[in-house]
Amino acid sequence: MQLQMNKEIAANYKSNSQKIRVITEHWFKNNGYCVNCGAVLRKYDNNRPVNDFHCNTCGEDYELKSKQGFSEKIVDGAYSTMIEKINENENPNFLFLSYEKSYQISNLVVIPKYFFLPDIIEKRKPLSERARRAGWIGCNINLKSIPESGRIFLIKNSEIINKNDVIEKFNQTIFLKKNNAESKSWIFDIMNIIDKLNKEEFELSELYAFEEYFKLRHPNNNNIKARIRRELQILRDNNYLNFVKRGKYRLKRLGLPVSEDV
Repeated sequence: MQLQMNKEIAANYKSNSQKIRVITEHWFKNNGYCVNCGAVLRKYDNNRPVNDFHCNTCGEDYELKSKQGFSEKIVDGAYSTMIEKINENENPNFLFLSYEKSYQISNLVVIPKYFFLPDIIEKRKPLSERARRAGWIGCNINLKSIPESGRIFLIKNSEIINKNDVIEKFNQTIFLKKNNAESKSWIFDIMNIIDKLNKEEFELSELYAFEEYFKLRHPNNNNIKARIRRELQILRDNNYLNFVKRGKYRLKRLGLPVSEDV
């Protein structure tokens, strides 16, 4: 995988946005891969709504977004199209690429499609009446509420991540595909709290301490602690967590065997 992009291939384009699209898509076509199975990806025709690349081996779709520098908010296309895709579970995996002025890749991260819920999609203001597409409403993708487990780096701070490690991390959370939106919302909130704790091992009581936060996030639930335990059980059953002893859990470390005490 090469980190330097070839800007010369877009020399005939006038629009900066078109240049960046051509340069980054050309780079990814020659250097990227499917993070689910590792196969080579095929590029869709231009102007296809939402999707840019497809894996003929496992069927995964990808959309590539690029920006100079890195941001927690990514500008995307039509708001209605994105929400419809998410609600119908037809949204693609998202690839976010950041680069330097020298056109060298600094970061490439994939957000698995099952980490997308409607509440991370922000509606932008409609275009003015003077605009060519007057009234059109775009959207931003807010990455702040996506857990660390949902941000899988292929390249981080100009360092290329081992391909097998990327695929393993992607497949660690693939069980979320079968969860409905309500369950995923709870699981993501718990994952985010675990991220905040920043500890390899944690106590159930430490999650209980965020009970008021969970009440604000899920006002219709009257038994917060029981729901926390239920979602931890799901994470344990799907090998995201290891159970250490009563009321104590350990984050599973990828690539390492489970200790005998768990």
